[in-house]
Amino acid sequence: MIEYENLFKTNQSFIKEYEEAFSQVLKSGWFILGKNVEEFEREFALYNKIKYCAGVASGLDALTISLVTLDLPPKSEIIVPSNTYIATILSILHSGHIPVLVEPDISTYNIDPNLIEDSITSKTRAIMVVHLYGKPCDMDPIMDICRRKDLFLIEDCAQAHGAEYKGKKVGSFGDIAAFSFYPTKNLGSLGDGGAVVTDNPEFIRKVKMIRNYGSEKKYYNEYIGMNSRLDEIQASFLRIKLKHLDAINNHKRDLAKIYLTEISQRYILPVVDPNCFDVYHIFSIRHNKRDELKAYLFDKGIKTEIHYPVPPHQQRALNFLKSLELPISEEIHRTTLSLPISSFHSRVDVQMVATALTNFL
Repeated sequence: MIEYENLFKTNQSFIKEYEEAFSQVLKSGWFILGKNVEEFEREFALYNKIKYCAGVASGLDALTISLVTLDLPPKSEIIVPSNTYIATILSILHSGHIPVLVEPDISTYNIDPNLIEDSITSKTRAIMVVHLYGKPCDMDPIMDICRRKDLFLIEDCAQAHGAEYKGKKVGSFGDIAAFSFYPTKNLGSLGDGGAVVTDNPEFIRKVKMIRNYGSEKKYYNEYIGMNSRLDEIQASFLRIKLKHLDAINNHKRDLAKIYLTEISQRYILPVVDPNCFDVYHIFSIRHNKRDELKAYLFDKGIKTEIHYPVPPHQQRALNFLKSLELPISEEIHRTTLSLPISSFHSRVDVQMVATALTNFL
């Protein structure tokens, strides 16, 4: 069986280092906001060529805290791609604002810059882009819109650790950006975790207070904060894995090249753009008989996933969006299928998947 993901295999090569790091943290007796969090924040900011980083408890918290930090008027409209994972939209709702869904480009699955301006109103205060599947958004036109319309730019980089647009790391374009370290991510911890990055010193000061009950000095609270702190153990693991992130990304890019070469063009494959350094957190293909294809591959010993089967505006939790007509998003969610492309997969694994896809046709 070719598994879609196996987190033991993904982390197997790091186990000895993890055990040593865990022992050091345990013996230190300091488990919250200590040396490892501080060092990881410094190292992750340096990796992304961004001045500041603050570790938080999850990617959703990173997005929510980013929005709260901007101190927007209540019920501001935030433009967001219609086919993103629901966490992006939840962060807007949790921070007291209104999500305005804009369709993606059908070829990249990222928000279509050509459709953004039609959705801007007098209540629009920010654009939240999502570098979905590890592919950077087309940032130049989006940044131009933000400048002309005086809008904040927030980046959801939850799936794009190390991805680049025109040689610059994602997360370094916006006013503020959020990362997730969920275990399946290219830079994944062994539990939940996230981070906020920015070049703005006032923003990072506020982020660090909000994550810690709104407090900079213990028992003195400046903001209505929350408890959302990356813990020392996860930070110690992330420091280890960060050293290997480029190798992980390059391995996944090598596997993606095999898929792109070997899979029939009768499937809709990811677009390759010379301006983008994709890191393939997810390798998504599309086919009109997606469910039949998924079942066929499983019968052949190949596990796949669907990211995501239901678009946000059709989720029961977001019932207030159900009247929206978003045909591009619906088409993507109806036909997309994610193929195995984890750091433990081999070239042979991927070639077997490609062969099975050919045989299905």
